Amino acid sequence: MHSRIHIGVMIFAATFMAEARQVARVTLSDGWRFRQVRGVNWYPATVPGVVHTDLMANGLLEDPFVKMNERAAQWVDKEDWEYVTSFDVPSAVYERENIRLVFEGLDTYADVYLNSQKVVVANNMFRTWQAEVKRLLKPEGNELRVYLHSPVKIDLPKCLALDFAYPAVNDQSENGGLLNRKISVFARKAGYHYGWDWGPRLVTSGIWRPVVLEAWDGARFEDVHVSPGGVTAASARVSVTAEVSSGRAAQGVLTVADAESGTVYAEEPVRLEAGANTVSAGFTLKNPRLWWPNGLGEPHLYTFAVSLKVDGAVADTRAVRSGMRDVRLVREKDADGKGASFTFEVNGHPVFMKGANYIPNDSFLTRVTEARYRDVVARARDANMNMLRVWGGGIYEDDLFYDLCDESGILIWQDFMFACSL
Repeated sequence: MHSRIHIGVMIFAATFMAEARQVARVTLSDGWRFRQVRGVNWYPATVPGVVHTDLMANGLLEDPFVKMNERAAQWVDKEDWEYVTSFDVPSAVYERENIRLVFEGLDTYADVYLNSQKVVVANNMFRTWQAEVKRLLKPEGNELRVYLHSPVKIDLPKCLALDFAYPAVNDQSENGGLLNRKISVFARKAGYHYGWDWGPRLVTSGIWRPVVLEAWDGARFEDVHVSPGGVTAASARVSVTAEVSSGRAAQGVLTVADAESGTVYAEEPVRLEAGANTVSAGFTLKNPRLWWPNGLGEPHLYTFAVSLKVDGAVADTRAVRSGMRDVRLVREKDADGKGASFTFEVNGHPVFMKGANYIPNDSFLTRVTEARYRDVVARARDANMNMLRVWGGGIYEDDLFYDLCDESGILIWQDFMFACSL
């Protein structure tokens, strides 16, 4: 039914502290197969991917962007689908104290089974799903199965149970054979999948972002956030906040350094308790190089090397880029007191915002390559834009998109993903 795969291990290297034993990440991207649950035939699958692109790759679905093929693709969202792979765990990963299975994106209603044990029940396309799985893993022959429920089968009963209709003028329910039953409002899923005035109705399911095993000992960073404040040409206050998971109570040190020069900005003793912790360090940059919007100056980015030592040994490191800038929304009352301004200042300077409404690059998100992201952001920069609105009928975009905007001096107006729905 499916082939076993052997996964290589990538361990994040510490560029500034060689003794660190980093979090190991194993990407589970090979050997996947899929089937229509009502069927018997298994076909090769690509992960990350979605059902529509896998069907197209196997010659089972015509390109819905050609001719009238969109209509012929409407059966896909009425079916349940199953994805399966098997894998071995390298000894360098299997021996670690903690192992976590992470799905960076599941679209949308999914049950995940590892060695026949259900470990994840997903119902939100926009978030990450994870499970602690060390107790379930074997050195060899692990089976990972993802059961994707039809979004129509899940959400149509919710619609039918109501004696009123939620407004969703974008939802092309008629094209999907659902009459006027607009079910998009019931799913935490990209609204444009259900159709929009500019795009087709292609309601996807799939494993749309990477699947990763993460393994570590003792303590690790869950997240690291750099926040500048009080930014002027003379100085900038920088606050670094880290979310840390620790297997036990311990003494630690949070260190922040310049990733290029190695200059240490802060070393803060921290006390860790077993479980979730929030720790922080702060410092002041003198005469900082400021980040400016496109057209007003250089969008300079600092790269901060953040490390956590526990009982004298480096437990984890992160490299975080951040620009030193002050952004202020100015709301000043009109002379007659009946209204207020709505303008932005960056580093104390009023900025005329020039930009566009940014929608997803493709109906099938896994076809959006790094090259396509680089192209669209470069086009916005070269057109003298300095702000893009990430539209609320799409997705919270890939980290690469935001990184490229940072590099290009483009501010982000970030919608919540609730466009045209309650």
